[in-house]
Amino acid sequence: MAQAPPPPDDPRRRVNVIVVGAGPVGLVTAARLAAAGVPVEVLEAADQLGDELRASTFYPPTLDLLDPLGVTGELLERGLICPSWQVRLHPTGERVTFDLSVLAGETGHPYRLQVPQRELCRLLLDRLDQAGVPVRFGHRVTGLRQDPDGVDVEIGGLVEPGEWRRCAVLVGADGARSAVREAAGIGFPGMTYPETTILATTTFPFQQWLTGLSHVNYVWAPEGTLSLLRLPDLWQCSLYPVNGEPVGEAATPEAVQRKLSAIVPDAGGHPVGEIRPYRVHQRLADTFRAGRVVLAGDAAHLNSPSGGMGMNGGIHDAVALTDALVRIAGGGDWELLDRYVRRRRTVVRDEIIQQADRNRDRMWLRDPALRHRELAALRRITADPVAHKRHLLRTSMIEGLRRAETIT
Repeated sequence: MAQAPPPPDDPRRRVNVIVVGAGPVGLVTAARLAAAGVPVEVLEAADQLGDELRASTFYPPTLDLLDPLGVTGELLERGLICPSWQVRLHPTGERVTFDLSVLAGETGHPYRLQVPQRELCRLLLDRLDQAGVPVRFGHRVTGLRQDPDGVDVEIGGLVEPGEWRRCAVLVGADGARSAVREAAGIGFPGMTYPETTILATTTFPFQQWLTGLSHVNYVWAPEGTLSLLRLPDLWQCSLYPVNGEPVGEAATPEAVQRKLSAIVPDAGGHPVGEIRPYRVHQRLADTFRAGRVVLAGDAAHLNSPSGGMGMNGGIHDAVALTDALVRIAGGGDWELLDRYVRRRRTVVRDEIIQQADRNRDRMWLRDPALRHRELAALRRITADPVAHKRHLLRTSMIEGLRRAETIT
């Protein structure tokens, strides 16, 4: 994957990068920089790669962007290709299905891929190890200071407090509670949605019981909403407390099993695997850049998980940012970082956050008449080939990426 290290007199030697965060965004950033010969290292506060339940949906343009790193093929082998997705009413089974094959010719991957994000992280970590890129676990950023020529990063955690490392650029890809963002003094305004999502897995074969079920399903149920996302060997379900149920009780295996049984009653019970409750936020950093400190992914923006655009948007940040950094390392103007901010912050604000919010609002409709009205509107879209394709270009994040390219 990686090119040979640049010779000592190569200008790329003058731009070394520290990436904070070993999630998908940080590791994509490091892998792309390494492939271009830009010196990079990764710092991660945890002592190992995260293995908890998180994002699982990869969008068509994300798979396109990961192709040059040589990981898309392996992700396809580990995941489940989803040629369509749907919105449906339960228990009647009324539904509208969006056919991603209409995107053929617009993307090299006209489908979604369902595979846990940890699989991407493992693949990238292996490539970074082969390329000799240091990925330092147990290294927590506790402070920073910068001058016109670079950034000094203070490291704590499993190393001696007060150790400092210097870099030309510091990338904060360290998630919603970003230590880099906080140390750089960048505001993170927004709001928290009232609901708590309970993410759970089960091996129960919903596909054998629910007629016409897709691999990706957003479902209106009598008591609220839920989603069913199929992975190669299990289903990942987004569930919610009902009737004032405390979150602590709603996230127990017994309560999750009751919620799964409400979808498809089964006397044998529903096996419950992982469970992870989490709050849902909508936030946007005041800026994605403060001097030589740059943000990407959840450190820069958060949106409703409805539609699964958070991780994908973060990977899109990583690609845009590394394109800028590689050009700077080759002698390009530092203003390229400002263009990165203009492009990505604009698309996140106007496309990703707004679209995710609309997705959430749709699925939180409770009035049966409004649900049927929305379902009819979606059916009209799929019945019109032009509208269907236009809708999928937008909802698959292709249109947003194309818009970003037009921002100077």
